[in-house]
Amino acid sequence: MFTGIVTAIGSLEVIADKGDRLLRISCAWDCGAIDIGASIACSGICLTVVKTGEHWFEVAASAETIGVTTIGDWQVGASINLERALRLGDELGGHIVTGHVDGLAQIRSITPNGDSHIVWLDAPPSLAPFVATKGSVALDGVSLTVNAVKQATFSVNIIQHSWDVTCWGDIKTGQKMNMEIDTLARYVARLAEFNKE
Repeated sequence: MFTGIVTAIGSLEVIADKGDRLLRISCAWDCGAIDIGASIACSGICLTVVKTGEHWFEVAASAETIGVTTIGDWQVGASINLERALRLGDELGGHIVTGHVDGLAQIRSITPNGDSHIVWLDAPPSLAPFVATKGSVALDGVSLTVNAVKQATFSVNIIQHSWDVTCWGDIKTGQKMNMEIDTLARYVARLAEFNKE
């Protein structure tokens, strides 16, 4: 379980296909203290740590994960948003994020607005009903509030701090992002669907 508050930006150092895809990510954390088997959200994808060094860790991604996330597009040198799993007593600063990617959103436009950036994205049609104005969404692991919704298109506002301390400062029009809908929205929709049956 995560909050969508990125605490480090990692750099993808090695990609190795050995059955599953192994990804070595370096960062400023004391990675030697990370337990093998720990979960880390890597640009919104919950991945399991299989090996660690002083300032790097390796995670494994299955063919299923590669097929439904942006991992298949990652190249050596890519920047990765990182968040360690929540521990009891940690501050819940964003919203509840599972690290289970629901689909890929695509950036439609990026517009500076004062010190912020307004970003419009296209949601997959299957996820559009779960996106609501003032609701929450996680994009590449970052907890965000939805500003506006127009059918399957929605906007978020990225403040300068988030632009600077996450990978949002590197985004481009047309880029795909790992999207996780709000857990509460998922259950409300299921309840409504169940009541119609």
